[in-house]
Amino acid sequence: MREYLLEKWRRKCAYCGKENIPLQIEHMVPHAKLGSNRISNLCLACEKCNIAKGTKDIKDFLKKKPSLLKKIEAQALAPLKDAAAVNASRWQLFRQLEALGLPIECGSGGLTKYNRSRQELPKTHCFDAACVGKSTPLQIKTSGLAPLTITAYGHGSRQMCLMNKYGFPRTGPKEKHPQHGFKTGDIVKAIVPLHLKRAGTHVGRMSAKASGEFTIATPSGTVPDVGKHYCRKLQRADGYGYSQKRA
Repeated sequence: MREYLLEKWRRKCAYCGKENIPLQIEHMVPHAKLGSNRISNLCLACEKCNIAKGTKDIKDFLKKKPSLLKKIEAQALAPLKDAAAVNASRWQLFRQLEALGLPIECGSGGLTKYNRSRQELPKTHCFDAACVGKSTPLQIKTSGLAPLTITAYGHGSRQMCLMNKYGFPRTGPKEKHPQHGFKTGDIVKAIVPLHLKRAGTHVGRMSAKASGEFTIATPSGTVPDVGKHYCRKLQRADGYGYSQKRA
Protein backbone atom coordinates (compact mmCIF):
# COMPACT_ATOMS: atom_id res chain seq x y z
CA MET A 1 0.00 0.00 0.00
CA ARG A 2 2.83 2.39 0.84
CA GLU A 3 4.54 1.74 -2.50
CA TYR A 4 1.23 2.25 -4.30
CA LEU A 5 0.65 5.58 -2.55
CA LEU A 6 4.18 6.76 -3.32
CA GLU A 7 3.60 6.10 -7.01
CA LYS A 8 0.07 7.53 -7.02
CA TRP A 9 1.02 10.80 -5.31
CA ARG A 10 4.39 11.03 -7.09
CA ARG A 11 6.35 11.08 -3.82
CA LYS A 12 5.10 14.57 -2.96
CA CYS A 13 3.05 16.08 -0.16
CA ALA A 14 -0.50 16.39 -1.51
CA TYR A 15 -1.05 19.70 0.28
CA CYS A 16 2.17 21.70 -0.16
CA GLY A 17 3.84 19.78 -2.99
CA LYS A 18 7.19 19.31 -1.21
CA GLU A 19 9.26 16.29 -2.23
CA ASN A 20 12.44 14.53 -1.12
CA ILE A 21 11.26 14.73 2.50
CA PRO A 22 9.75 12.14 4.88
CA LEU A 23 6.06 11.63 4.06
CA GLN A 24 3.20 10.28 6.16
CA ILE A 25 0.00 8.49 5.22
CA GLU A 26 -2.87 10.95 5.61
CA HIS A 27 -6.62 10.25 5.87
CA MET A 28 -8.46 12.91 3.90
CA VAL A 29 -11.63 12.16 5.85
CA PRO A 30 -10.20 11.40 9.31
CA HIS A 31 -11.03 8.37 11.44
CA ALA A 32 -12.67 10.72 13.95
CA LYS A 33 -15.27 11.51 11.27
CA LEU A 34 -15.73 7.89 10.16
CA GLY A 35 -13.12 8.02 7.41
CA SER A 36 -12.11 4.63 5.98
CA ASN A 37 -8.74 3.07 5.20
CA ARG A 38 -9.59 2.69 1.52
CA ILE A 39 -6.95 3.82 -0.94
CA SER A 40 -9.34 6.48 -2.26
CA ASN A 41 -9.34 8.12 1.20
CA LEU A 42 -5.57 8.12 1.59
CA CYS A 43 -2.90 10.52 0.40
CA LEU A 44 0.61 11.53 1.41
CA ALA A 45 1.47 14.55 3.54
CA CYS A 46 4.55 16.00 5.16
CA GLU A 47 4.58 16.17 8.95
CA LYS A 48 3.89 19.92 9.01
CA CYS A 49 0.77 19.64 6.82
CA ASN A 50 -0.41 16.51 8.61
CA ILE A 51 -0.25 18.26 12.00
CA ALA A 52 -1.90 21.40 10.61
CA LYS A 53 -4.81 19.38 9.20
CA GLY A 54 -5.24 17.33 12.36
CA THR A 55 -8.75 15.82 12.53
CA LYS A 56 -10.29 18.30 10.07
CA ASP A 57 -12.11 17.07 7.02
CA ILE A 58 -10.15 17.87 3.85
CA LYS A 59 -12.98 20.13 2.66
CA ASP A 60 -12.71 22.21 5.82
CA PHE A 61 -8.90 22.22 5.71
CA LEU A 62 -8.79 23.43 2.09
CA LYS A 63 -11.92 25.60 2.02
CA LYS A 64 -9.75 28.61 1.10
CA LYS A 65 -8.01 26.63 -1.67
CA PRO A 66 -10.85 25.23 -3.81
CA SER A 67 -8.66 24.53 -6.83
CA LEU A 68 -6.22 22.43 -4.78
CA LEU A 69 -9.14 20.60 -3.14
CA LYS A 70 -10.61 19.75 -6.53
CA LYS A 71 -7.23 18.51 -7.78
CA ILE A 72 -6.62 16.29 -4.74
CA GLU A 73 -10.12 14.80 -4.84
CA ALA A 74 -9.73 13.95 -8.54
CA GLN A 75 -6.32 12.37 -7.98
CA ALA A 76 -7.62 10.38 -5.01
CA LEU A 77 -10.29 8.71 -7.15
CA ALA A 78 -8.05 8.08 -10.17
CA PRO A 79 -6.58 4.55 -10.28
CA LEU A 80 -3.04 3.76 -11.37
CA LYS A 81 -3.77 2.59 -14.92
CA ASP A 82 -0.48 0.75 -15.30
CA ALA A 83 -0.99 -1.12 -12.02
CA ALA A 84 -4.55 -2.04 -12.98
CA ALA A 85 -3.43 -3.38 -16.37
CA VAL A 86 -0.58 -5.40 -14.85
CA ASN A 87 -2.82 -6.87 -12.15
CA ALA A 88 -5.45 -7.95 -14.67
CA SER A 89 -2.80 -9.56 -16.90
CA ARG A 90 -1.07 -11.18 -13.92
CA TRP A 91 -4.17 -13.01 -12.66
CA GLN A 92 -5.14 -14.15 -16.13
CA LEU A 93 -1.63 -15.56 -16.60
CA PHE A 94 -1.76 -17.12 -13.12
CA ARG A 95 -5.01 -18.96 -13.88
CA GLN A 96 -3.73 -20.31 -17.19
CA LEU A 97 -0.46 -21.57 -15.67
CA GLU A 98 -2.30 -23.04 -12.66
CA ALA A 99 -4.51 -25.02 -15.05
CA LEU A 100 -1.37 -26.72 -16.40
CA GLY A 101 -0.58 -28.08 -12.95
CA LEU A 102 2.66 -26.12 -12.60
CA PRO A 103 4.00 -25.20 -9.14
CA ILE A 104 3.25 -21.48 -9.04
CA GLU A 105 2.86 -18.71 -6.50
CA CYS A 106 2.22 -14.96 -6.59
CA GLY A 107 4.22 -12.20 -5.01
CA SER A 108 4.04 -8.44 -4.84
CA GLY A 109 6.38 -5.48 -5.09
CA GLY A 110 6.06 -4.91 -1.36
CA LEU A 111 6.94 -8.54 -0.53
CA THR A 112 9.90 -8.48 -2.91
CA LYS A 113 11.23 -5.31 -1.30
CA TYR A 114 10.72 -6.80 2.19
CA ASN A 115 12.60 -9.99 1.29
CA ARG A 116 15.44 -8.01 -0.30
CA SER A 117 15.71 -5.44 2.50
CA ARG A 118 15.66 -8.10 5.20
CA GLN A 119 18.83 -9.61 3.73
CA GLU A 120 20.37 -6.18 3.02
CA LEU A 121 20.73 -6.91 -0.69
CA PRO A 122 21.17 -4.13 -3.26
CA LYS A 123 18.32 -3.39 -5.64
CA THR A 124 19.20 -5.16 -8.87
CA HIS A 125 17.14 -7.16 -11.35
CA CYS A 126 18.75 -10.46 -10.37
CA PHE A 127 18.23 -9.97 -6.61
CA ASP A 128 14.64 -8.82 -7.17
CA ALA A 129 14.00 -12.00 -9.15
CA ALA A 130 15.49 -14.08 -6.31
CA CYS A 131 13.31 -12.33 -3.70
CA VAL A 132 9.91 -12.69 -5.36
CA GLY A 133 7.25 -14.65 -3.49
CA LYS A 134 6.76 -16.40 -0.17
CA SER A 135 9.17 -19.22 -1.02
CA THR A 136 12.17 -16.87 -0.88
CA PRO A 137 14.74 -18.56 1.41
CA LEU A 138 15.74 -16.87 4.65
CA GLN A 139 19.30 -16.55 3.39
CA ILE A 140 20.32 -16.15 -0.25
CA LYS A 141 23.88 -17.12 -1.11
CA THR A 142 25.30 -14.34 -3.25
CA SER A 143 29.01 -15.20 -3.32
CA GLY A 144 30.37 -16.17 -6.72
CA LEU A 145 27.30 -15.06 -8.64
CA ALA A 146 27.84 -13.82 -12.18
CA PRO A 147 24.43 -12.67 -13.45
CA LEU A 148 23.80 -12.56 -17.18
CA THR A 149 23.08 -8.99 -18.25
CA ILE A 150 20.88 -8.64 -21.33
CA THR A 151 20.69 -5.28 -23.10
CA ALA A 152 18.22 -4.55 -25.92
CA TYR A 153 19.99 -2.93 -28.90
CA GLY A 154 17.24 -3.41 -31.48
CA HIS A 155 17.68 -4.31 -35.13
CA GLY A 156 18.66 -0.88 -36.33
CA SER A 157 16.32 1.46 -38.17
CA ARG A 158 13.00 -0.06 -39.24
CA GLN A 159 12.36 2.89 -41.53
CA MET A 160 11.81 1.56 -45.02
CA CYS A 161 13.49 4.51 -46.70
CA LEU A 162 14.37 8.20 -46.25
CA MET A 163 12.22 10.92 -47.79
CA ASN A 164 13.12 14.20 -49.42
CA LYS A 165 11.43 17.46 -48.42
CA TYR A 166 8.55 16.74 -50.80
CA GLY A 167 7.80 13.35 -49.23
CA PHE A 168 9.21 11.20 -52.04
CA PRO A 169 11.60 8.28 -51.35
CA ARG A 170 15.25 9.17 -51.89
CA THR A 171 16.90 5.96 -50.61
CA GLY A 172 16.27 2.26 -50.75
CA PRO A 173 15.03 0.08 -47.86
CA LYS A 174 17.18 0.27 -44.73
CA GLU A 175 18.07 -3.37 -44.36
CA LYS A 176 21.24 -4.94 -42.98
CA HIS A 177 22.72 -7.15 -45.68
CA PRO A 178 25.19 -9.90 -44.75
CA GLN A 179 28.78 -9.12 -45.66
CA HIS A 180 31.03 -12.13 -46.26
CA GLY A 181 28.75 -14.32 -44.13
CA PHE A 182 28.58 -11.81 -41.26
CA LYS A 183 25.96 -9.27 -40.29
CA THR A 184 26.29 -6.12 -38.19
CA GLY A 185 25.48 -7.03 -34.60
CA ASP A 186 26.93 -10.54 -34.72
CA ILE A 187 29.08 -11.49 -31.74
CA VAL A 188 32.40 -12.81 -33.02
CA LYS A 189 35.74 -14.05 -31.78
CA ALA A 190 38.75 -12.89 -33.78
CA ILE A 191 42.19 -14.44 -33.29
CA VAL A 192 44.68 -12.18 -35.08
CA PRO A 193 48.26 -13.51 -35.56
CA LEU A 194 51.09 -11.84 -33.66
CA HIS A 195 52.80 -10.43 -36.75
CA LEU A 196 49.76 -8.29 -37.64
CA LYS A 197 48.83 -4.85 -36.33
CA ARG A 198 45.68 -5.94 -34.43
CA ALA A 199 47.31 -9.00 -32.87
CA GLY A 200 45.46 -10.78 -30.08
CA THR A 201 42.11 -12.35 -29.31
CA HIS A 202 39.11 -10.02 -29.59
CA VAL A 203 35.56 -10.95 -28.62
CA GLY A 204 32.62 -8.61 -29.10
CA ARG A 205 29.90 -7.20 -31.32
CA MET A 206 31.04 -6.47 -34.84
CA SER A 207 30.12 -4.04 -37.61
CA ALA A 208 30.16 -5.71 -41.03
CA LYS A 209 31.73 -3.93 -43.99
CA ALA A 210 31.78 -4.80 -47.66
CA SER A 211 35.58 -4.49 -47.66
CA GLY A 212 35.90 -7.49 -45.32
CA GLU A 213 37.66 -5.37 -42.67
CA PHE A 214 35.38 -5.44 -39.64
CA THR A 215 35.19 -3.32 -36.49
CA ILE A 216 34.73 -5.21 -33.22
CA ALA A 217 33.42 -3.54 -30.06
CA THR A 218 34.99 -5.33 -27.09
CA PRO A 219 34.64 -4.59 -23.34
CA SER A 220 38.12 -3.03 -23.39
CA GLY A 221 37.55 -0.84 -26.45
CA THR A 222 36.89 -0.80 -30.18
CA VAL A 223 39.18 -2.76 -32.49
CA PRO A 224 39.02 -1.55 -36.12
CA ASP A 225 40.09 -3.22 -39.36
CA VAL A 226 40.01 -6.88 -38.34
CA GLY A 227 40.10 -9.16 -41.35
CA LYS A 228 37.15 -11.47 -42.04
CA HIS A 229 39.43 -14.52 -42.19
CA TYR A 230 40.26 -14.19 -38.48
CA CYS A 231 36.65 -13.93 -37.29
CA ARG A 232 34.49 -16.77 -36.05
CA LYS A 233 30.82 -16.18 -35.34
CA LEU A 234 29.80 -16.93 -31.74
CA GLN A 235 26.23 -15.68 -31.92
CA ARG A 236 24.04 -14.37 -34.67
CA ALA A 237 22.65 -10.84 -34.22
CA ASP A 238 19.27 -11.02 -32.47
CA GLY A 239 18.85 -7.43 -31.26
CA TYR A 240 20.25 -8.11 -27.77
CA GLY A 241 23.63 -7.85 -26.11
CA TYR A 242 24.79 -10.35 -23.50
CA SER A 243 27.46 -10.00 -20.85
CA GLN A 244 28.26 -11.54 -17.49
CA LYS A 245 29.23 -9.33 -14.58
CA ARG A 246 30.73 -10.53 -11.33
CA ALA A 247 28.64 -9.94 -8.22
